[in-house]
Parts: sequence; C-alpha cells; structure tokens
Amino acid sequence: MTTGTDISIRPLQREDHSAWLPLWRGYQAFYQVDIPADVSDLTWARLLDPAEPVSGALAWDGSVAVGLVHHIRHRSTWTSGNYCYLQDLFVASATRGQGIGRKLIEHVYATAARDGCARVYWLTHETNAPAMRLYDNVAERSGFIQYRHRLD
Repeated sequence: MTTGTDISIRPLQREDHSAWLPLWRGYQAFYQVDIPADVSDLTWARLLDPAEPVSGALAWDGSVAVGLVHHIRHRSTWTSGNYCYLQDLFVASATRGQGIGRKLIEHVYATAARDGCARVYWLTHETNAPAMRLYDNVAERSGFIQYRHRLD
C-alpha cells in the first residue's frame, strides 16, 4: 500500500501530459464540470509557459501520477509580495487519506515562499468535508464568502 512517504512531488514537465490529463478529468468529474478540450489544452500550455503566472505539479507514486495541484501568482493591494492562489487540488480516489493532498499543499507553500509571495489561499466547496478536515489543519479559514458573476 502506498504511504505518504512514498510520494514525490515535482513540477509539471512537457512529457507529463498523459499523466496529468486523467487527473485533470478526474478533478472535473469530482466537481461535476466539463471543461472544453480547447480550454484544457490552453490550461496545459499555460502551465508549462514560464512567462505565465500559472504553475502546477504532480504527486507521483513511483511512475504513477496520483495527484495534481495548480496555482496562480497575482498582485495584491494588501501586501508588497504577491499572493498565490491554489486553484486546483486533486488526489486520485484510490490514494486519498494518505497525506498526498497535504504534500501537494506544502509544495505550493514552498514554491510560493521561494517566489516571495506573502500568502497562499484557496477555496473549496462547502460540501467537501474530507478536504476541509485537511485544510483546517494546514491553514486558517478567512471568514470570507465568495461571490461571482459569470461574464461568458
């Protein structure tokens, strides 16, 4: 059985697409969304472009990718350092509860600190209780509620 100590985290590389895509689709299925293929292709290109503020990493159990994380750096009016928005976090269902999500979050923390960011933050759905148990142990709740208005 895989344990969290057997997992390695590394930034996305061009040759990782075939490992990333099933996890990306699994993430979409989890949230019951279907992101168009052309948007997923654009996302992949952005994740690999060093000029983009978007980055990502995969969690590996040997040669098998078992989790993904995407994050975006952006300016803030509250601090001199950028913020880092952890946008997507997903662990394959067969490997959940083994510390992989925590390792992916810690990878983002380390990357954001290296890049001089002042804060890492993220959102989750109010029904995602298993994830919130982890998040309550690695971060603090801000108390803010998200509002949004679609423009497309």
